[in-house]
Amino acid sequence: MTALAIETAAGDGAVRHSEFTITADGSYAARLVRGEGAGDRWFPERWTLDGPEPYAVPLPGNQPEEPDASLLPMADGRVLIHRRVADRDAFALLYPTGPGTGELALGAVTPDTPEQHLRLLPPSPGGSCAYALAVGPDSTALWLVAGGSFGPERVAVVKGRCSGGVWLDRTGRLLALDRELDGRTKTVAVDLERGGEVTPLLQITEESEDRLLLADPDTGLLLLRSDAPGHHRLGWGVLGSTLPVRFPECLRLPDAAVTPFAVQPGQVLMPESCAVALRIDAAAGTWLGVWRPAGRRLHQLAAPEGWLAGSGLWTRDGVLRLPCSTEAARCSVARVPAPPDVPRPATAPPKPQAPRPVPLAQSPLTRRS
Repeated sequence: MTALAIETAAGDGAVRHSEFTITADGSYAARLVRGEGAGDRWFPERWTLDGPEPYAVPLPGNQPEEPDASLLPMADGRVLIHRRVADRDAFALLYPTGPGTGELALGAVTPDTPEQHLRLLPPSPGGSCAYALAVGPDSTALWLVAGGSFGPERVAVVKGRCSGGVWLDRTGRLLALDRELDGRTKTVAVDLERGGEVTPLLQITEESEDRLLLADPDTGLLLLRSDAPGHHRLGWGVLGSTLPVRFPECLRLPDAAVTPFAVQPGQVLMPESCAVALRIDAAAGTWLGVWRPAGRRLHQLAAPEGWLAGSGLWTRDGVLRLPCSTEAARCSVARVPAPPDVPRPATAPPKPQAPRPVPLAQSPLTRRS
């Protein structure tokens, strides 16, 4: 078992929390918490992660938040909040102001149908803009909800019903979405600088369901889930590569769900050496996995106490930083060095399995050089 070095910022009071979201550069994070010492009310909390030790700042408003409110940390330290107000989706930026919380209203969006509402996408690479999806019966609208000039702005409409959301570059230009169209789900790339132009990204076989889970802009490493091998499996490929997508057997665990959540950055010319962090969920609980494409081995590690499961980020030198929250330490980060892969004896390459996945479809980016 890998030893953990813990950075702590002590706090008091047990809390329950919503999804924990980290900015693309790892400087800030945000979550919605329910504190037992605050009248059992929900309120936003911002974490600062890029200092000598992490610390959390509560951002309570004049009234409690609804538990379905969603948050997105911005690169400048403010926190975007998305609230459902009557039949509208309202957005505002929260920030600490001494003992209180400042709030800058950004406007609201009225959905096309009562059942439709917007869903925030993951933080954009620059951290100055925020986007949301509104899924309709036959098309999906992409909204710029923070960072524009005149409040929420519809920037693109994509044919089909879209889900997911993965940024493919470090400029915030190319967004990958999983699009359901004509009874099949395939990943497409949306070019935000060309009016929402859509390009096919993943089409492993004609009939397969292909979804993109993670992408590393430095190397083009892609983590995906597809039923091309006959049933849904985790696979990987490289953007712009002519090699087929591969589905490692080591990532297939019986009676457990394996979900990637972070890729080691900065490897540039070595996509197969990137360490990938995975959340493993089974009846026995939740724990941590670390895997490299070149290593062909899944390292399974005990999760640190209080891990906000499914959240974390890698440093360039291969240390996984996992946000944790316990009664003793409300805000802490566990540091997990990536375990080394023991070299294996050389063996003959395995024979391709049917159905053999074809290469990634034409992509809007070429492989980095």
